[in-house]
Amino acid sequence: MSDDPYDALGVAKTASADQIKKAYRKIAKESHPDLHPGDATAEARFKAAGAAFDLLKDPEARARFDRGEIDASGQERPRERPFYRDFAEQPGNPYRQGPRYQGFGDEADIFAEFLRRQARQGGAEAGDHSFRARGPDAHYALEVPFLDAANGGALRITLPGGDLEVKIPKGVADGQTLRLRGKGGPGHGGGPAGDAYVTLSVRPHPAFTRDGDDIVMTLPISLDEAVLGAKVEVPTIAGPVKVTVPKGASSGQILRLRGRGIGAPGRAAGDQRIELKITMPKTVDADLARFMEGWRKTHGYDPRKGEAS
Repeated sequence: MSDDPYDALGVAKTASADQIKKAYRKIAKESHPDLHPGDATAEARFKAAGAAFDLLKDPEARARFDRGEIDASGQERPRERPFYRDFAEQPGNPYRQGPRYQGFGDEADIFAEFLRRQARQGGAEAGDHSFRARGPDAHYALEVPFLDAANGGALRITLPGGDLEVKIPKGVADGQTLRLRGKGGPGHGGGPAGDAYVTLSVRPHPAFTRDGDDIVMTLPISLDEAVLGAKVEVPTIAGPVKVTVPKGASSGQILRLRGRGIGAPGRAAGDQRIELKITMPKTVDADLARFMEGWRKTHGYDPRKGEAS
């Protein structure tokens, strides 16, 4: 499996954000583990596509990858310049624009001068060449099951400092980033740790899709349920419920369950939209054929009448 996220999605490096999203959704639907149980190749392709999409859907992360600053997992690539150069270029450092740091002169003397200034300004005790700096931020990608994203939950991830439980807020969306304060890289000289940023990728569900705060699904019904009407069980993100299929239902007809969609703090829950799909029996037996032949003679109709040719 290629480490290049563009190869993993099968797109060119010039692909638009929309092309990248379409490529990911296609692979996710074709290779989802629920559709290919026990197929390690499909599972690996699904995971690789998810990791690639997590990186490329973020314009800043994509640009940094293209420049070679981070690898395909989003981790920083080693840079050749010394640490003190990185520190000198941080915003807020009073010496970042100073003439001493333009790349000329003896580098060791420059660093020593920096430390002497820190000591004079109270940043370090006399004779103590240490300084205090905040740790770097860390960036991670986490795939979240569809129902956990809809209902909220908790998942464990492994960070350099050990395992951590991440609370998934109810109603999070694909691409949303959570901030974990103090879970990034360690500080220097007693400085505070950086933060960890976890970008969520919502795993596709075999039955549900999300449209804003609405849940959308297709419900197969039998021929007799369509003709006679029926009470049938329907899955929702909160568990199964009974719905009424009206007598004479047609394929494409929409049933709506109010308030059964995505909810989140501060806003009302969306609805669940159920599209009916009449599914014929696998075998049309003699009894059904004979009945329909007789029925058509006296009740035949043309559902295409009036349709444009």
